[in-house]
Formats: sequence, C-alpha cells, structure tokens
Amino acid sequence: MIINLLLYVLIGLSFCCFFRVVFGPSIADRMVAIDIFGILVVGICGLMVLITGRLFLIDIAIAWILLSFIGTITLAKYLTGKKLDE
Repeated sequence: MIINLLLYVLIGLSFCCFFRVVFGPSIADRMVAIDIFGILVVGICGLMVLITGRLFLIDIAIAWILLSFIGTITLAKYLTGKKLDE
C-alpha cells in the first residue's frame, strides 16, 4: 500500500522534472532537472523491484544512473567551453 503511494509520488515528481527539462529557463536548470530525473527513475526501478520481484530492473537502474552520470559530466564540460578530449 505505502509502496504504491511512493511509486505514484515518484512518477508525479518525474513529470515535474520533465516539465523543467522542456521549459527550463537556462541550460544549467535543465541539466539539474535531467540529473534529478535520473535519480527518480532509479527510485522507480527500485520500487518496482520490491513490488514485482523482478531483479533485472536493478540492472536497468544501474545502467541508467551510469549514463546519467556520464551525460552530466559531458554537459558540464560543454558548458565550461572545454573540448571533450581535454
């Protein structure tokens, strides 16, 4: 019961982050929203593991957070004006 409520809350917060990604006033705000969205998706995957018992969702969560981290680092380097190979 409480896990389902938490799942709905995380899904609602994900829509809020998606709104910030689309209509963010600056690139930095969009970058933070994408990073928070990745964290929320990992939380949703964790709750889905508890609800369904399917352990492959943990692998999806780990892959998602690694890609989110790499994307955040890449965007941060781009915003500083440096090339990616520096």
